[in-house]
Amino acid sequence: MTRKYAFVGLGHRAQMYVDALLGDWQDTGRIVALCDTNRTRMDYYNRMIAAETGAPVPRFGPEAFDQVLDLADTVVVTCVDAAHARYVCAALDAGRDVIVEKPLTVDEAGCAAIAAAAEHSAGTVITTFNYRYSPRNSAVRKALATGEIGEVTSVHFEWCLDTIHGADYFRRWHREAEQSGGLLVHKASHHFDLVNWWLGASAEQVFAQSALRFYGAANAPGPRPARGRGAPELGRDPFLLDLTSDPRLAGLYLEAEGEDGYLRDRDVFGEGISIHDNMAVLVRYDSGALLTYSLNAHAPHEGYRVAFNGTRGRLELEVCERVWTPPHAAVDASAAGKEHTPGAWERLTVHPHWQRAREVPIENAGGSHGGGDRLLLDDVLRGPGEDRLARQAGHVAGIRSVLVGVAANRSASTGRPVRLLDGGTALAPEEQETAHAGIARDGAGA
Repeated sequence: MTRKYAFVGLGHRAQMYVDALLGDWQDTGRIVALCDTNRTRMDYYNRMIAAETGAPVPRFGPEAFDQVLDLADTVVVTCVDAAHARYVCAALDAGRDVIVEKPLTVDEAGCAAIAAAAEHSAGTVITTFNYRYSPRNSAVRKALATGEIGEVTSVHFEWCLDTIHGADYFRRWHREAEQSGGLLVHKASHHFDLVNWWLGASAEQVFAQSALRFYGAANAPGPRPARGRGAPELGRDPFLLDLTSDPRLAGLYLEAEGEDGYLRDRDVFGEGISIHDNMAVLVRYDSGALLTYSLNAHAPHEGYRVAFNGTRGRLELEVCERVWTPPHAAVDASAAGKEHTPGAWERLTVHPHWQRAREVPIENAGGSHGGGDRLLLDDVLRGPGEDRLARQAGHVAGIRSVLVGVAANRSASTGRPVRLLDGGTALAPEEQETAHAGIARDGAGA
């Protein structure tokens, strides 16, 4: 029996799931309702739905979400991050299943609310961590599981967002920390989840520093236009986005501005940016492993490096998704665009003690994230089957990844380490953190 899907949030993130249910996965379910604050965006997707099925589906504003739940048995949540908890909890309270984009939510209160709703609901939550399904990241999990490098003692993880992809977070709603949780939640929760999953461990303590060093009004190289549209420099300034250059961006955002005033092409050096672009995080896990993590959002190339030090050797993954950033504004920072950039490469190497290093093969398939997105859609829409890698993530994995980012934000703002409790699903009260930081300064603990 096919499932009935409703969508909440009809921006860019919804498209992968809409395309799937109208395309190769249409046998698994049908779209029955759309919910968004903006009718123009709903109409954009309804035209796609009508073209494939012969008729549009009902559209609703947030105030009518109860009616959405009456029509659906599964809710796909792809709205602004700060609104995730509201819709996830409402769907669970109604006994509906939920598919939610990462991050699960943006703060500790949202995590607690979702955990409580899930405990009493017949519905389930899937948090869509598509990077788990990327073949290179799956290959890392397999390599660690063999025990060839022994017990992992430490991890070094560096992620570089280039001035196409990284800059885009500073144009759109993600630039406001209250909406996205900042990049330590919105973006890095992806990476913290990978480490949690790779190690099969939970974070116990987090210390972090972060800063806005490149973007933002204080770092503007000179007078700047408020947005890309209408700016004389459009087409010459690589940080200005031309919404008319992409029909999808024009249809979802430019043509929708009149309804809610949301501007998709704000200047990355403008006022009102409350997130950071340079982050450094130190995490201790309940397994004893230590993580050093860094995120930079203005690199000249895009990719990441992660190294695992173990009791029997070392495992290294190096990924270059885009070798350089062409001098034009971002149109779409999709993984598909990056991975088809000439010169992109990836390498996984194991270095056992007292043996020569050897490269571990990575079996890629077609499509974005090395075929990972297709694997995720199969997992989410058809069911995981017998997945020895346990890639499908529920709400607990979502909470654990978000709270590492929340703890990092708190640590960066207070200058103190932050402890996590209950297997990484709760933060210690701040007064306990203060006492613990005092002990650490005295040299009696860490």
